[in-house]
Amino acid sequence: MRHLVRAEYGHSVEKIILDCDPGHDDAIAILLAAGNPDLDLLAITTVAGNQTLPKVTRNALAVCTVAGIHDVPVAAGAAGPLVVSQVVAGDIHGESGLDGPVLPEPTVALDPRHAVDVIIDTVMAEPAGTVHLVPVGPLTNIALALRKEPALAERVKSVVLMGGAHTRGNSTPAAEFNIYCDPEAAEAVFAAPWDVTMVGLDLTHQATATPDVVERIGAIGTPLADFVNEMLAFFRSTYDGRYGLGDPPVHDPCAVASIIDPAVFTTALAHVTVELNGSWTQGMTVVDFRPDLAAMRRTGVPPQARTKVAMQLDRARFWDLVVDAIAALGTKA
Repeated sequence: MRHLVRAEYGHSVEKIILDCDPGHDDAIAILLAAGNPDLDLLAITTVAGNQTLPKVTRNALAVCTVAGIHDVPVAAGAAGPLVVSQVVAGDIHGESGLDGPVLPEPTVALDPRHAVDVIIDTVMAEPAGTVHLVPVGPLTNIALALRKEPALAERVKSVVLMGGAHTRGNSTPAAEFNIYCDPEAAEAVFAAPWDVTMVGLDLTHQATATPDVVERIGAIGTPLADFVNEMLAFFRSTYDGRYGLGDPPVHDPCAVASIIDPAVFTTALAHVTVELNGSWTQGMTVVDFRPDLAAMRRTGVPPQARTKVAMQLDRARFWDLVVDAIAALGTKA
């Protein structure tokens, strides 16, 4: 109902499907997507990534339970990558995938459909060019959906993914976790003829949960806000132990935030491919910012620079969106 009210007064409401692998930052992405009045969250789909599929799916249902999100379908998807062996991020997200807070027994029912079918059904049921896909985990579900229904490429409004980087990795020196988990799926998504924005580590490492952010969330004074800060406390401890970062970067909500407010970060156009076979670079996003003419002179083949690569975050703008969404959901949880 809140979306209809905003639309009546001329505000644009963007429709999204959030594909995720909760995960602490995925959980905050869910809260931002459900709590912002300018988004219509059509579905939440899960994919194996930060932990196994049963664990991340339970986490998604638990987050929805805590936040009072009862009107959004939640569906489980791919249990592993297309080709490579499965890896998880227990060193960051813990054994459950969402260690830290006490997770309630979910009261939100799981949609019986496979996530791939939910993605296809939802996009094809909406008018063409109105649904954004926002995958913030490995891209397995998105690649499988595209393979099953190629018409998705011309029907979605955009794909805004959290993954990759143009200067660094985290799973390896060259590869970011989501891309490293399923590089073949990522390559299929980048190669498809649709509008892609890559929200990579270079951008998300600007979205740090500093003490002032934690204080702002705590000041909301709701059980949901306490739940978020319990998540962030665990996330902070593992990030500090693994990477020596005192303030953890909260990656996944950055992709959601850009659908709400495109000015939340700047982008640069580039040609992006994924390294599939390198001994040291498997899963690396190879980002070519060179002008097409220069690339053609060098290689003989001009790459299509059509992926928007996130560059500079408006950090205050970003955290305002997140804090406001947590506060809004806290009143209904």
